[in-house]
Amino acid sequence: MRLPTLLLSIVLALLLGACGSPALRSGSSPETISQGSRPVSEKGYEVVFYAMGLIDTGYRFGGKNPEAGLDCSGMVSYIYDRAAGLKVQGSAAEIARNGRPIDRAELRPGDLVFFNTMNRSFSHVGIFIGDARFIHAPSTNGRVRIDRLSDSYYATRFEAARTFFD
Repeated sequence: MRLPTLLLSIVLALLLGACGSPALRSGSSPETISQGSRPVSEKGYEVVFYAMGLIDTGYRFGGKNPEAGLDCSGMVSYIYDRAAGLKVQGSAAEIARNGRPIDRAELRPGDLVFFNTMNRSFSHVGIFIGDARFIHAPSTNGRVRIDRLSDSYYATRFEAARTFFD
């Protein structure tokens, strides 16, 4: 069952409102993502709102819809199609090839973050939501969830950022 839109809006507002005062987990370091010249995209916010509604959706390799389960690229494709009307398809590596490269410091809500998690470039993708956090569908623990870019596992595997907005 999906959370009501109002509840999603409140949760997202709280997450994005935390940008001014990031809470640190023990062992993590502050994540510095500047507020550069790129404006925040309305479609980017729509992507984030939609993604928040998929938290705890089950993982399934090759999964392309929440009913059957999602993998990372299937989650991105599904959300971008429904929330922004954009056809973003293929593996994480194919999605990376089609997005416009941006600096990590220029990340805005709805942009994509890519990682090398399988000794293969661009083997995992997530959606940046703000406050140095991203939502993704990892195979570990088998659920769509939010993690921080500064978590040691992801910090050492971060490869690139891409956008489909602007």
